[in-house]
Amino acid sequence: MTLTAAIVLAAGEGTRMRSSKPKVLHEFAGKTFLNRVMDAVGALDPETLAVVVRYQAQRVAEAARSYDDAVLIVEQDEIPGTGRAVQCAMEQLGERGPLSGTVLITASDMPLLDTSALKQLLDYHRDSGDGATVLTTVLDDPTGYGRIIRDADGNVLKIVEQKDGNSSELAVREVNTSVYVFDAAVLEQAIANLNADNAQGEFYLTDALTVARQVSKVGAFAAPDPLSVEGVNDRVQLASLAKAHNLRVCRQWMLDGVTIVDPQTTWIEDEVEIESDAVILPGCFLQGHTTIAHDAVVGPYTTLIDATVELGAHVERSRVQESRIGREANIGPWTYLRPGNEIGTGSKAGAFVEMKKAHIGDGTKVPHLSYVGDADLGENTNIGGGTITANYDGVHKNHTHIGSDVHIGAGNLFVAPVNVGDGVTSGAGSVIRHDVPDGAMVYSENTQHVVDNWKPAWER
Repeated sequence: MTLTAAIVLAAGEGTRMRSSKPKVLHEFAGKTFLNRVMDAVGALDPETLAVVVRYQAQRVAEAARSYDDAVLIVEQDEIPGTGRAVQCAMEQLGERGPLSGTVLITASDMPLLDTSALKQLLDYHRDSGDGATVLTTVLDDPTGYGRIIRDADGNVLKIVEQKDGNSSELAVREVNTSVYVFDAAVLEQAIANLNADNAQGEFYLTDALTVARQVSKVGAFAAPDPLSVEGVNDRVQLASLAKAHNLRVCRQWMLDGVTIVDPQTTWIEDEVEIESDAVILPGCFLQGHTTIAHDAVVGPYTTLIDATVELGAHVERSRVQESRIGREANIGPWTYLRPGNEIGTGSKAGAFVEMKKAHIGDGTKVPHLSYVGDADLGENTNIGGGTITANYDGVHKNHTHIGSDVHIGAGNLFVAPVNVGDGVTSGAGSVIRHDVPDGAMVYSENTQHVVDNWKPAWER
């Protein structure tokens, strides 16, 4: 059905999060709550997507615009409550002309809200002919949620908030998810005369359903997946929901042919892609747009952020960000790949190696205890332990080029900018400040001095 407007309520502070950051900007599986809800709603293609802001309004509005530059930002005034938020939104939407059709309203603290459930809700609303439909779910523990109170015929009578319910009402396990569909005309009537005569002194949107029932039928549609409509009020709920979601994600990847040795300690964000027969060992965090190819092995205890791991590569006990790891390359343990690295086929970045904007040729080895930054290394080159490219002169990041079939001795220091040709051999402990031609041997002298019977000053 055509969706005239979708209103996302993002005005609350979320005091139970105990945070200086608005609740809607906390992250879940790599995206903020607000981003995830806007994505779910936006996929319905509403004529207008509106986000209502109040607490840290500018910060939330900037985030919303970064997710969808066509979003309509509605600023709620100082009158509190979800009902007031919708009043403000409808007033601003009405400035564009008379509003008709269907209006979807959703909270922004439901990070697993999905487009499929919303489509089913809209279809149910259309087919039922109701003037208003509330999305509900049944919980084993409904504490904190508004209860759905039905009449003897099973029709929705009202929604009672936790603080306003009596013992029989609070025993109800069917709860309000804070997602609603209204016919625009019914909604305008329903919110016209809201008041704050309740325990929290707020304009409740739930009270609008009581008014809507006087002018039209109010229906309820049960969400097919309770997890998809679970809200987050504090960090305990956030951790619990994130864990439940992550276990589902791991389970699906295992059903798709990926080996995950320990799903309890493996965290995979939604946009990660993994091919079958990849192996994920315990303690891994796979984040952002990471892709892992067939037969690759990741872990144990590895973090990949926007990384590409190609066929047969192995990344162990390392952190890799915005880098590509080539076929059958070997990374780790304790390797740190900062953004911008290209690691070639069959190459190696070994123990306690750090790289940044390094291009490592096929078959080249940087085995251990080295830093390679702003550098190109050719093919089949070996870098001795403890080698450093000194790329920063205090103002600029300078470049180092080391050719193919080069053998670099232990403890070398390359003072960039410098170019080392193919087939070069360097002596241990060399400081290389000037270009070296192909096929040369390079070393720098360092006179050794011995002071017999020496004692430190404090001992003398």
